[in-house]
Amino acid sequence: MQEPQGIIAAFILGLFSTVHCLGMCGGIIGALSLSLPEPVRQHRRRLLGFIASFNIGRVLSYSFAGMVVGYIGAEAAAYTDMSDGPSLLRYTGVVMMIAIGLYLAGWFPQLSRVERIGKPLWRILEPLGRKLVPVNSLPKALSYGLIWGWLPCGMVYFVLVWALTSASAVQGAMIMAAFGLGTLPSLLSAGLAASWLKRFTHSQLTRQIVGASVIVMALVALMMPMGHKGKGIHGHAGLKNSMTTGMEHRVDQHSPVN
Repeated sequence: MQEPQGIIAAFILGLFSTVHCLGMCGGIIGALSLSLPEPVRQHRRRLLGFIASFNIGRVLSYSFAGMVVGYIGAEAAAYTDMSDGPSLLRYTGVVMMIAIGLYLAGWFPQLSRVERIGKPLWRILEPLGRKLVPVNSLPKALSYGLIWGWLPCGMVYFVLVWALTSASAVQGAMIMAAFGLGTLPSLLSAGLAASWLKRFTHSQLTRQIVGASVIVMALVALMMPMGHKGKGIHGHAGLKNSMTTGMEHRVDQHSPVN
């Protein structure tokens, strides 16, 4: 998927993931809000500042993770001889989007098992988060959000694989940041319309519509023409070939004529 479309798609995917995010993180943000000091909870503007700090920390962690996996993807692409590498990465990204759609719709719940991957890391980070409670300052709220961003989550892992296929640290970070920003509306409003949102996100029809929409997005992305801007695997190969050709041409010019 081309860079702008990929980032936009990641943001839309974050919006669509409301059905998952509220179930996974809605209770967390609600509990965090209730654990704040009384003066903060009674002051709407200060409360919003704390909730925003929680989520900024979470999105920063997503972005860092995306940068890491994007860098890994870039290194793997650089050291792997794949003549059709960009197409392979593109198809892998589309497959991941389809998997996300199936997961959101509830048609392939077995995919939730991938959340086990992050449990060892979470066992290390979760006690650090407990030490920050009570969260009575904005720096603490930001720090808690940074830890919260590593909570085992199947949706996040699926998008991370998608970021991996970008084969770029910058692109990977932007994909994860866009996804995180897409989740903000649902989590920021979790405490305002909690009862209505709970009924909405637990509707089987809603989940199926959202999941099917993500799958359609993936198929549309697959049908879009893939542009090559001289970057990535083909870009490096083209540069190498042009350098080789140039060197051969210079050798021919200086070789003695028999």
